[in-house]
Amino acid sequence: MKGRTLLMIPGPVEFEPDVLQALGAPTTSHVAPEFIEVFGQALERMREVWFCPTGQPFVVAGSGMLAMEMAVVNLIEPGDKALVLSTGVFGDRYAELLKRYGVEVTVLRAPLGETISLSEVDAALHAQRYNLMTITHVDTSTGVRVDAQALGALGCKHDVLTVLDGVCSLGAEQLYQEQWGIDVALTTSQKAIGVPPGLALLVVSPKALSTWRKRKSPVANYYADWANWLPVMEAYEGRKPSYFGTPAVNLICALHVSLGIILKEGMKTRFLRHCRLGKACKAAVNALGLDQVPTDPAHAAATLTAPYYPDGITGVEFLPRVKAAGAILAGGLHPEIKDRYFRVGHMGATNPGDLLATIGAIETALLDCGYQCKLGGGVAAAQRTLRS
Repeated sequence: MKGRTLLMIPGPVEFEPDVLQALGAPTTSHVAPEFIEVFGQALERMREVWFCPTGQPFVVAGSGMLAMEMAVVNLIEPGDKALVLSTGVFGDRYAELLKRYGVEVTVLRAPLGETISLSEVDAALHAQRYNLMTITHVDTSTGVRVDAQALGALGCKHDVLTVLDGVCSLGAEQLYQEQWGIDVALTTSQKAIGVPPGLALLVVSPKALSTWRKRKSPVANYYADWANWLPVMEAYEGRKPSYFGTPAVNLICALHVSLGIILKEGMKTRFLRHCRLGKACKAAVNALGLDQVPTDPAHAAATLTAPYYPDGITGVEFLPRVKAAGAILAGGLHPEIKDRYFRVGHMGATNPGDLLATIGAIETALLDCGYQCKLGGGVAAAQRTLRS
């Protein structure tokens, strides 16, 4: 649509036209045969996208925070011990969430911009028995990615349940849930999965379901209790109606379409595309002389880029100028540096043209703010990376 400003934040993202068309279709009954088929197929497709053929998918109306809560509240009981791995705001948020349920929480917090030390995690798991370990694959507040494969292996080694927050990674960053030994992998609809906000999505391993079935106390959150949702998921996948709470019919239809688009692209191709987009954006930022929050490119996310503002420039003057030039970006989120950096999302339906236009808007805004940079320098660096 002419005049449309690109939405290049770390979620919500730009959406495919077919997804929006499915979202805008007339709403049908949640027990209509055509919807039952769509919901059943969406659940089956989730196993393919998550690479977890034996896992149990859950699709529940709610935000990513609900997915985070559902993933842990079913697996912990008062007095349990949890190890939280934090590389930013959302790792810390998991610690606060778990404390609300009477869990004894230990936080391993990486220095700002750095990733988690595997040796420290190994030592912590060796020193004490934990019931649960939470992993933030990509923290949206810092753009730092952790080594989910290695952390999953440590969870298996020490026989601790692993919960991976894939809100800013799943469907874009490499993740092979079952092969990597991740017990619960969660996300939300509006990021790399490519559906407007409103769905909490998770896939649960047989081991995690077995732990849940053996728990001694009731799940402390009624809406999030798997006991209420598992029969619904099993019924729809078996092409039968079921009810606990009314599903988000239009969003699930959009999810069905988006998962189909993702699988048609192919997961390996999709991982590679996001990797190239991430490297191109970071190459552009480097060419413009901007530092980034992640301290090493090796642990910088493919789904977003987090550059610092140049000295003397603030988000108050910079972000509106970027928008005027054609792209909406996000300000900082981490409380220690909130006013010192901004964030560029590039996931889901984002293509090279979207990214190049965004970089051009960033260059224009920087020049308008009085920062001296070579016009076209960032765009050229991104183009070179995309062509390599």
